[in-house]
Amino acid sequence: MFDSSRIELSKSALSRNIRFLRQQIGNHVVVSSVVKGNAYGHGITAFVPLAESCGLRHFSVFDANEAYWVKQVQSKADTKIMIMGYADADGLEWAIENDVSFWIFDMPRLDEALAKSRLVGRPARVHLELETGMNRTGLKVDEIRRAVEVIRDNPDNFIVEGICTHYAGAESIANYKRVMDQKDTFEQLCEHISDLGMSISMRHSAASAASLSYPSTRMDLVRIGIAQYGFWPSKETEMDFLLRNQKEDERHRPDPLRRVLRWSSRVMHVNVVPPGQFVGYGTSYVTTRRQKIATVPVGYSHGFRRSLSNLGRVLIRGKRANVIGLVNMSMMTVDVTAIPSVEVGDEVVIIGKQNHSRITVGSFTDMANLVNYEMLVRLPSDIPRVVHK
Repeated sequence: MFDSSRIELSKSALSRNIRFLRQQIGNHVVVSSVVKGNAYGHGITAFVPLAESCGLRHFSVFDANEAYWVKQVQSKADTKIMIMGYADADGLEWAIENDVSFWIFDMPRLDEALAKSRLVGRPARVHLELETGMNRTGLKVDEIRRAVEVIRDNPDNFIVEGICTHYAGAESIANYKRVMDQKDTFEQLCEHISDLGMSISMRHSAASAASLSYPSTRMDLVRIGIAQYGFWPSKETEMDFLLRNQKEDERHRPDPLRRVLRWSSRVMHVNVVPPGQFVGYGTSYVTTRRQKIATVPVGYSHGFRRSLSNLGRVLIRGKRANVIGLVNMSMMTVDVTAIPSVEVGDEVVIIGKQNHSRITVGSFTDMANLVNYEMLVRLPSDIPRVVHK
């Protein structure tokens, strides 16, 4: 391979995660696979066909550009795409032309959708997002009646596929009251819309955290992002689930989620350095003995943060090796003194399993003050993604 590292995606892990989520959510609820942020760093163009092969037929994206890429690689005719966030006028026109649905969260967007529908000569497939307490985007109470009137007065220009909202902080049990208040507000507003004469075919409000911790929020569709990739929305969500589902005679319940992603590279150079020598740029690391050092062609331009200098770890020959010195733009150095057999070409696992050892995304996020989401989406799109069974 010409590239200095690659990301592998496991079909078996994704299949297992989907089965687990289905057991929790039920078969009557539509699962929308959230692939924003380049499929949380997994790569839209590789992940979408993989997800389709595992039975998923609904995908949620943030913007029209992501929707375009899903459209390019989808392999099933019945696959649906939903834009939850940004789309300019041209993006809305493209979405309408290609039967891609999008959220309506204010009146200017609704008016623009109407204009583009008339221009294209096709109805806009829309989901009305309601403001319930997130205070970010969403139709406010005083906008709902006007929105319903516009849609009702232009029946050939709109297909209302759903009514939706988004919870603020469902990944924390401490936000229980706020989440429940939002849910109550959402249900009241849905009743208000029904009273205005609009039928509601689909309601959806839950992402991964709410789907796992608040069963009553699942409704007709759930937007599953981080959980399908094998990660819990938060440690709190994981502990809440495990405690609620642990049997009395169980000491430890294994994690039901499996990581889909594995990131690896190769040793490009090995060097033996005498004691008392600085390694790499600056003076952040000095050898204390005769040390064997391996250079790995991955740096902060590849998503391995510079803040992990002298902190990060990788796996080589099934053993952990410490990152030493400053992480460079395109390289890092690791201490392999305790693994004397290391040689050029050996696999280096940055995230994932090697033999019986594992490096998790959490090992990076804890040290770099990041959440799983942020670490994953920092993985550059030009790193090759390869699907394995």
